Amino acid sequence: MSPFLLTRTLPEDATGADLRADVLHGLTRTPKDLPPKWFYDARGSDLFEEITRLPEYYPTRAEREILIARAAEIADATRARTLVELGSGSSEKTRHLIEALLPGLENYVPVDVSESALRGAAEALTAEHPGLLVHALIADFTRGLALPGTPGPRLVAFLGGTIGNLLPEERKVFLRSVRSLLTPGDTLLLGTDLVKDEETLVAAYDDAAGVTAAFNKNVLAVLARELGADADPADFDHVAVWDREKEWIEMRLRAREALTVKIPELDLAVTFEAGEEMRTEVSAKFRQEGVRGELAAAGLELAHWWTDSDGRFALSLATAV
Repeated sequence: MSPFLLTRTLPEDATGADLRADVLHGLTRTPKDLPPKWFYDARGSDLFEEITRLPEYYPTRAEREILIARAAEIADATRARTLVELGSGSSEKTRHLIEALLPGLENYVPVDVSESALRGAAEALTAEHPGLLVHALIADFTRGLALPGTPGPRLVAFLGGTIGNLLPEERKVFLRSVRSLLTPGDTLLLGTDLVKDEETLVAAYDDAAGVTAAFNKNVLAVLARELGADADPADFDHVAVWDREKEWIEMRLRAREALTVKIPELDLAVTFEAGEEMRTEVSAKFRQEGVRGELAAAGLELAHWWTDSDGRFALSLATAV
């Protein structure tokens, strides 16, 4: 097995400080909200993996279909010697891309906040591809990112439709930060879920087995463990709503009755009225012209647009201009 490098650019205490700041900001405003990144402790990550296998949840299958069908085209178009993946997690889907890019691919740079996920993926990939240099970064890519010195051309991949979890202004800042990492010849591969009928969209975020409901409520377990919050998941209902105007899904937690949640670590008491909702995730859906426009505003040009056979999901390949 080839060795791999692991670099931490995220301070050890950053997660706790960020959580406290997000909770204090989000639960003292109206309407209440929390960023979706707090779903993903070990239990939340396991639940999300389960979600990706549900019959209602099409995005993972649709994106994998595109990667399998188009990996050779992506490799030919980019000729990347370095692959950077933002929010890499287990790097499972990326294997299709890595295999297509070999033998020209020399470096893989996975970026994630989870050290355990990065270690697991790096160990597996270096065992499978002994000639591949893996330099994992423990970092929060939404804060801006400095990449290690690696040979170009570089392909930056942001898969899974995760960009939809960012609000429009956040997407603008993020895409500009990605553009700042690219030099001539570098490319961005972006995964976006597409606008479709409301029934399909809502079902993907409110499955019959209740796995997504458990995933949504898991954020309360995170607040309990990290901040001592006494929020009881049984006091909240999982809600998924399609916003036709903004073309995004919102996941929310709705209080079943009037209640107060005490958060000792913040010396905070948060009151909920009966039926009051707290937004826990936005998942924007896209159209090709919208993706093209957002890329252009960041100094990126849409060069290729691939969808799955049912037109549910898209991968965009963009070049720096």
